[in-house]
Amino acid sequence: MSLTRRGFLQLSATAALTSAFAGIGFAAKPAARKAAVDRINQLKPEWSRQTTTVCCYCAVGCGLIVNTALAGTKRPLNIEGDPDHPINEGALCAKGASIWQLAEGNPGSPNPRLQKVMYRKPYGTKWEAKSWDWALDRIAKNIKRDRDATFTEKNAKGQVVNRCEGLASVGSAAMDNEECWAYQAFLRSLGLTYIEHQARI
Repeated sequence: MSLTRRGFLQLSATAALTSAFAGIGFAAKPAARKAAVDRINQLKPEWSRQTTTVCCYCAVGCGLIVNTALAGTKRPLNIEGDPDHPINEGALCAKGASIWQLAEGNPGSPNPRLQKVMYRKPYGTKWEAKSWDWALDRIAKNIKRDRDATFTEKNAKGQVVNRCEGLASVGSAAMDNEECWAYQAFLRSLGLTYIEHQARI
């Protein structure tokens, strides 16, 4: 039997696909299969409502479809790309594809979302649970201390510059456009000159 290069590649691809997908659906335990079927049934129109929205991450503006339960907790059941959206046409990046975890946390974790601020003292080895009021008060004090220490009213030529070069900000890609605008306006009011956004890096 003579085997050409093209035939060899086709045979290799067929063998790889067959071995990769051979066990799908058969290896799952009955309980796991039932849970998957129940989850799919929850997405039917009589059990959930579909709402379109926009991904909150990098400001590209990818469209999403959110399935929300009509009864019970009324929490999001599923979030996926919107195939009718002109920007992403149903496709999502890794962050957009896992956006359901933004509200629900990691389903595999016993404690999916932290409810308190976790703080570790300088040179400390243990984390302490603190309240949000404590954390926000500490952040505000530290910002004021560093701004006061590094604020420049006039440059070497005597020109008024009102800038603070002792603080910098790298904005979060979990913020939407409106939050980013309010955040950078706040930073500029403090006189910051080093303002960057994580989505650009």
